[in-house]
Parts: sequence; C-alpha cells; structure tokens
Amino acid sequence: MIFRRPRIKRAGPDRFRFGLPDTERALLRDLLPQLKALLNAPPETTDERIRRVFPTAYPDEPELDAEYQRFMREELVASHSAAIDRVTATLDATEVSEAELLSWLQSVNSVRLVLGTLLDVSEDGPPADPGEPGYALYAYLSALLEELVSAIS
Repeated sequence: MIFRRPRIKRAGPDRFRFGLPDTERALLRDLLPQLKALLNAPPETTDERIRRVFPTAYPDEPELDAEYQRFMREELVASHSAAIDRVTATLDATEVSEAELLSWLQSVNSVRLVLGTLLDVSEDGPPADPGEPGYALYAYLSALLEELVSAIS
C-alpha cells in the first residue's frame, strides 16, 4: 500500500502536519486501547501477542534475559503507555510536535508488531492467505509506519 502524496509532512523545525482521514484516526482510536490493555496485563498473564513488543535481550542466555525482563519491563510498559496516551491525545490534531510524532511511530509500530505476531508474519513474509483481512490491516499499518519514518527523517 503506497499513498500517492505524503499525508504527514514537516511543517517547521519541530512541527508536522497530519492529513489522515477520519476513518484512519477512528481505526487507531479503536486499536490503541486494546494495545494498552495488553501491555498493562500482569507479566505472568501476558500472552504471546506482545512478545515482539518486549524483545529478547539475551536469546542465548535465558537467565540473563529473565533478569533483563524483570528489571526493564515496567519501564518499557510505562514508555509504551505514555506514547499511546500522547497519540490518543493528538488523534484529532492536524499538527503535532516531533515528540508526539515519535509517540505515533512507537505506537503504530507496537500495534503492527502485535498484529504481525497474531498473523505469524516473519521475515520470510506471511505464512497464509494474504487476502485475509488481517493482512490488509498489517499492510496499512506498515505503510503508515513508513510515512511516519519518512516524515521524521
């Protein structure tokens, strides 16, 4: 999915214009609270869907990785939750700051990672029928993420 003209553009040294349609904003308004609920679930009840949001720091050393997760998880959850709150607060904005745009980038990427886990998307590509509706949403989130990265670059 490629958008013909950039919908997110730099408007000044610390400002970005947003030209997203209401339907896309409504979609994010629906998805972000779901992501926040997953992130804030107790670690022992957390399911596989957020695995990619909390990547393994030490893949070959499970004890070190468990210690890292124990020390960093709360900070990572707080960071992701704060980003979601900033995006939620600016969902209807037509202009955002660079810090707000970075929150958009982090939050859209997190939703995309969760969806990719659900769809079993890997570096090799999707394993099943790309005509499934979830893949359309994944493609949209990927294109939006690319737009956000391009705008801030």
